[in-house]
Amino acid sequence: MKSLTRQAVAATLHCLTGCAIGEILGMVLGTALGWGNLATVVLSIALAFVFGYALTLRSVLTAGLALGAALPVVLAADTVSIASMEIVDNAVVLAIPGAMDAGLTSPLFWLSLVISLVVAFAVTVPVNRFLMARGRGHAVVHQHHHH
Repeated sequence: MKSLTRQAVAATLHCLTGCAIGEILGMVLGTALGWGNLATVVLSIALAFVFGYALTLRSVLTAGLALGAALPVVLAADTVSIASMEIVDNAVVLAIPGAMDAGLTSPLFWLSLVISLVVAFAVTVPVNRFLMARGRGHAVVHQHHHH
C-alpha cells in the first residue's frame, strides 16, 4: 500500500510542477500587464491547467501512446488533481493578507506562493491517492507506464 502513496506523491509533484509554472507565469504576466487580481488569478489557473496537462501529456506520449489516445487519459488523470490544487492554492494566497497586492518584487508574494503550493500539495496527495486507489486519476496514466 505504501507504493500507492509514493505514486500519489509522484503524481502530485508532477502536477505541482505544471501548476507552479503556470501559476508563476500567470502572476508575472498579470502583474506585468497591470491586470487586476481576478484577471491575474484566472490567467494563472488557465496556465496551470495548460502546463499541468502538458507535462502529463509528455510523459504519456513518451510511454508510446498516440496523441488521440493520450488526451483523454491526461484529462481524466489531471483535471481533479489540478483543480483541487488550484482551488487550495488560490484560496491560500487570497487568505494571506496583502499577498495578492504584494507584487512580484515582494518577498511576501513569493512566500505566500510557496506556502500555498505546499498546502495545495498536502491536500492534493490524498486526493490523488484516493483516485488512484479506485483506479482513477493518475492510476490511468500509470497503466501506460512500464517502469
